[in-house]
Amino acid sequence: MMQRALALAENGLWTATPNPRVGCVIAQGETVVGEGWHESAGAPHAEVNALAAAGDAARGGTAYVTLEPCNHHGRTPPCAEALARSGVKRVVAAMLDPNREAAGGGAALEAAGVVVEHGLLADEARELNIGFVSRVTRNRPWVRLKIAATLDGRTALADGRSQWITGSEARADGHRWRARACAILTGIGTVKADDPQLSVREVRTSRQPLRVVVDSRLEISPRARVLEGGNALLYCAAGASREHAGVQAIALPNDRGKVDLPRMLEDLAKRGVNELHVEAGFRLNGSLLREGCVDELLVYLNPSLLGDGAQGMFDLPAFEALDSRPRLSLRSAEHVGDDLRLIARL
Repeated sequence: MMQRALALAENGLWTATPNPRVGCVIAQGETVVGEGWHESAGAPHAEVNALAAAGDAARGGTAYVTLEPCNHHGRTPPCAEALARSGVKRVVAAMLDPNREAAGGGAALEAAGVVVEHGLLADEARELNIGFVSRVTRNRPWVRLKIAATLDGRTALADGRSQWITGSEARADGHRWRARACAILTGIGTVKADDPQLSVREVRTSRQPLRVVVDSRLEISPRARVLEGGNALLYCAAGASREHAGVQAIALPNDRGKVDLPRMLEDLAKRGVNELHVEAGFRLNGSLLREGCVDELLVYLNPSLLGDGAQGMFDLPAFEALDSRPRLSLRSAEHVGDDLRLIARL
């Protein structure tokens, strides 16, 4: 039942943001009588949809939900109250809600006489909402850095051009990762070299992520495609926050005259960004890595070579000892068309 609830929650993978992805199954013994998921912010929560589907059949049953039912009045009433009114006798939550504002639904249900359990497939539930958990517990998004590279670790020609290193299947897969993110980030170097759109085009979705550019000196052209249609944001180190090229420019300088990247993540979290998808050049990639701003690498390796003169993955200083090099945990390795997709975490 919980596996089914998790599968339902995945229906909100591209749309639920900034809310968590949640699924709910209501059962009488081994029989499902109602199910639902949370589609988007402001829409009914998973428990409410499942209760509506179950109707009177929910009474005396068990609700399996991937996240502890909420206990606060936001855009919608508390799900804990709805479950208690429905007459369910038992609620099984995969994980407790890490959001202090909404937590406590389990205790409220117990006070109403409902048996509450949690911990069933908790790791899977947390993985599904890794960005939401990061935002509400660390005050920063989960940062996923996407790289397309050749087997010799080169991401672009010497002049910065990189379209296209990987095949069409890998590019389509990359768009699916874009679609689940709340925001897509790049640097001014990539904007100048490739003029990217940073939009989701290979999958059907009703939501386009926020497009973010790190541009310390505000060099971006007002005709850059990344600025088309609004839904864009600039982070700079020049002057005060203001409008530039028709979009909001946020000044967050550090002591080196560059954008303060950790503060940028804090600002994005305040804007409701759970997952930040980065597609940038080796300089910004290196800066994010050096400043502890990367959680996960999404790397597509193409079976080709570009040579030493081409750009690498990261602008990093040379390490004097093997033991001092950054260590990563390899999570998966899969073929995507002619390319190999690696997912690794720091």
